[in-house]
Amino acid sequence: MTATAPSQRRPAACAFTLAACRDHTYAPRFLRLVRQASPRHLRAAARAALPFPEPESWLDVGTGDARFPEAAKEVFPYTAFDGLDPTHRVLHARVAERIEEAHVGQLTDPRITARLRTRYDIVSMLRHLEHTPDPRAELRAALSVLRPGGHLIVELPNPRSAFALLFGTAWIPQSPHGHLHLLPLRTLHEELRSLGCTIVATDRRTPHVPYDLAATIALVLNLLLGPVLAVLGAPLVAAAWAVDLVLAPFLRRTPLSNGYRVIARKEPT
Repeated sequence: MTATAPSQRRPAACAFTLAACRDHTYAPRFLRLVRQASPRHLRAAARAALPFPEPESWLDVGTGDARFPEAAKEVFPYTAFDGLDPTHRVLHARVAERIEEAHVGQLTDPRITARLRTRYDIVSMLRHLEHTPDPRAELRAALSVLRPGGHLIVELPNPRSAFALLFGTAWIPQSPHGHLHLLPLRTLHEELRSLGCTIVATDRRTPHVPYDLAATIALVLNLLLGPVLAVLGAPLVAAAWAVDLVLAPFLRRTPLSNGYRVIARKEPT
C-alpha cells in the first residue's frame, strides 16, 4: 500500500475562474445523499473508455471511498486502479481492496506528481475539478501523471444547464453550498487544447445525475426551517427524488441535463 501525506503549503490563489469562485461552506448531509451517483452511473463513466486501448493502470482523482474504481472493475477487470483523495477514506478503500494503491493529498502536490509521473494510461476526475482551488493547475498535474497517448476523463456539473437558469442560487452547484468553480464546457475544451490535448469525446447525456428537484427542495427547507426542523420535510424530498429518477431518462436528452463528460487524449510532445 502506498500513501502520500498531504502538502502543508498554503493553497494557491484562484487562478482559473471560469464562472464562479467561492469559499467552501457546510453542506447538509442529506444534500450529499441525494446527489450521490448510482453504480449504474459510475459504470457508464467507465464504459466511456471502452473505445480506447484497454488500460493497464488507471488513477481516480478525488476517489473518496473508491466507489468509482469498484464499479469500473466490472468493466475493466484486468486494469490496476489506484486512488487519490485529500482524506484518509482512500486508505480504507485500499484495505477493502477497491484500489491497488492509495495516495492521500492533492494531485498538485509536487511530491505526489513526482512519484506518479507518466504512470497511468487513464486519469479520471469525476465531479472533482469543481472542488479544487486551481483547476488549471489540477489539469496540468493530471496530464503530468498520464503517459503520452493516455486519456483524461473529466466529469463536471453543467453551469449552462436549464436547471441552473430556472433555480438560480437554489440550484445546488450555484448555491452557497456549491462549488469553488463552475466550468462551462466550451472553456474546458479551450483549456485542454491549450495544454496540448485532443478532445476525443464529449457527452452531455449519461453524466446527468438525477438530483435537481430533490436537492433544491432540501436546500430550501434547510434555509427556511434550519437543519433540525428540515428533517420533517424528508417525505417531500423523497417524493421529489422519485420524480427526478422517473424523469431522468428524458431530462438527460434535453438542455436540463445537469452534467457533462469530456475525454481528452494527451498528445506526445
